Amino acid sequence: MTNPLLSDELLPHFAAIRPEHVEPAIRSLLESSRSQVAAIEATDPPTFATVVEPLEELGHRLSRTWSPVSHLNAVMNSTPLREAFNACLPLITDYQTDLAQSTALYRAYAAVAEREAATLDPVQRRVVEQMLRDFRLAGVALEPQKKQRFKAVMLELAGLQSKFEENVLDATNAWRRHVTDPAELAGLNEAIVEQARQRAHDARQEGWVLTLDQPTYVAVITDAESPALRRDFYEAWTTRASDQGPLAGRWDNTQAMEDILRLRHEAATLLGYGNFADYALATRMAKSVPEVIEFLHSLARAARPAAQREFAELETFAGGKLEPWDVAFWAERLQRSRFSVSQEELRPYFPLPRVLAGLFGVAERLFGIRIVERGGVEVWHDDVRYFVIEARGATVGSFFLDPYARAHKRSGAWMDDCVGRKVTTGGSTNPVAYLVCNFLPPTGAQPALLTHDDVVTLFHEFGHGLHHMLTRVAYPSLAGINGVAWDAVELPSQFFENYAWHEGVLGEISAHYSTGAPLPADKQRQLMATRSFHAGLATMRQLEFALFDFLLHARYAPERGGRVLETLAEVRREVSVIPAPAWNRFPHSFGHVFAGGYAAGYYSYKWAEVLAADAFSAFEEAGVFNRATADRFLDSILSRGGSRDPLEAFVEFRGRKPDIAPLLRQHGIAA
Repeated sequence: MTNPLLSDELLPHFAAIRPEHVEPAIRSLLESSRSQVAAIEATDPPTFATVVEPLEELGHRLSRTWSPVSHLNAVMNSTPLREAFNACLPLITDYQTDLAQSTALYRAYAAVAEREAATLDPVQRRVVEQMLRDFRLAGVALEPQKKQRFKAVMLELAGLQSKFEENVLDATNAWRRHVTDPAELAGLNEAIVEQARQRAHDARQEGWVLTLDQPTYVAVITDAESPALRRDFYEAWTTRASDQGPLAGRWDNTQAMEDILRLRHEAATLLGYGNFADYALATRMAKSVPEVIEFLHSLARAARPAAQREFAELETFAGGKLEPWDVAFWAERLQRSRFSVSQEELRPYFPLPRVLAGLFGVAERLFGIRIVERGGVEVWHDDVRYFVIEARGATVGSFFLDPYARAHKRSGAWMDDCVGRKVTTGGSTNPVAYLVCNFLPPTGAQPALLTHDDVVTLFHEFGHGLHHMLTRVAYPSLAGINGVAWDAVELPSQFFENYAWHEGVLGEISAHYSTGAPLPADKQRQLMATRSFHAGLATMRQLEFALFDFLLHARYAPERGGRVLETLAEVRREVSVIPAPAWNRFPHSFGHVFAGGYAAGYYSYKWAEVLAADAFSAFEEAGVFNRATADRFLDSILSRGGSRDPLEAFVEFRGRKPDIAPLLRQHGIAA
């Protein structure tokens, strides 16, 4: 049988893919790619058509072959798949580093930039410029010994970052809380309790078994009336993959973090940068370390007084000093007391089918598209659904939706690239996305019921998806989210969140799952009023993460090492309002930074939030469904991928540079 990973069909053959297919497919593809790269390197004279387009094709082919492997490793993790994934990581890293360090290709691109400057269109020029930059950032100009060392560093980093994520997943899956006293479950919703009962039954145990999946953790920390249960969950969650907590020393990421930081710093200094933060900013909107630090400090100065007031008020409401595992519980009760509304109370009004229909309706009204579910498509799990996006009668993109939490699936929510858009002489493909969440699954005849926080998450990830699927860029390296400055990549997702809070939209995405009754108008108003509730505390929490990440990379010194816990303590002294216990080890599961693409870039969430709030204020001025404004947003930002400078794109849409005032207004924080 032909290896399903090497199929030329648009969508992966998920039903046929097995771990044993992975390494043969990748080895075969890389061997073929290396042969083609050698031929391209020998091309004389080099042109856009003979050098750049063929390399775009090769990158597209490798991406769409590796994508289902990487995706399955995150959503259907198993020991054989993990082994196959890890066997191929160094092969791919080796190939990509060789490609990026090719002097012949670098010279060919430079020749194209010089000789065809007058004939290339703006997007083609951007493709060449970005690649020339990436050659330099991969060490193409280094002397041979340093070039080899840079490559070795990249190989080791790829393995360490994968291991970090595996440790977090294993630690999360390993923890259980067996409950025999029903009083300990007071406050939890019926679906969580029923899942726990079924889990205990399957394990032939009495009572209930609670796990550390994200919906259960959030439910316990927010709603469980038992302080002991909340503390156990908080400790298990914040000590995952560390030297502390109930699984102390198992899957410990302490050394992995140290090694990752050391290698990132070495890579940056090999290229002449002072630290990894400087190196990372070479591809960002922000241009200097002081600029980012001052941005974060300015937000902290604005938000800290509000956060301090909020926490003092919460302790007064609770009647005493609060431990970290008590904060979400009492915050939910204060919010309920003040606004007469709670997340659990609203859950019956947000059945997933209704939310999806309303979400799709928003996108359709804004951008003139149509979203249709299609059956008969191979998927990796029965929960997964497939949708296509049509515009002007033609399919322009599609996506898989994997909405529910389950064992062996990474926690969190994300959008990822299944297939990128491509329109070249080698053919064309429409973009395909993965949209992944970890919502509480349906029980019996009852559909999946979302909290409003879940709804906001879904809108956020769908915003990323629209960025990927509505792109009009022809070249894969700049299409969709590719090539977009990392501190601008959250703009579409955070922009789209605003619609989950809009009065006109709330009526469209809500209806009681059993009666069909709309969310009462007073509840809608009360929910909307909660948007700025504890905005100061939420902002300071994000700033804590962002400053920790950035300072960790900006101030790294080989003689001192990573100083992970010391840096965290320093940042917390400066910005944290809620005290954390000494055994809290949140860095050990901070996958965004140690396993994902947010190293020295977690500040991007707040940076892009400024852009998103300002962009949405344009819609508020013209009408949130104003088609002319939506068309401008689509033309200037959403469809342009990485084909132009993000600041220029924003100024084209907004008519001026970004302003922080709309974000502060949105959060109810005075400037």
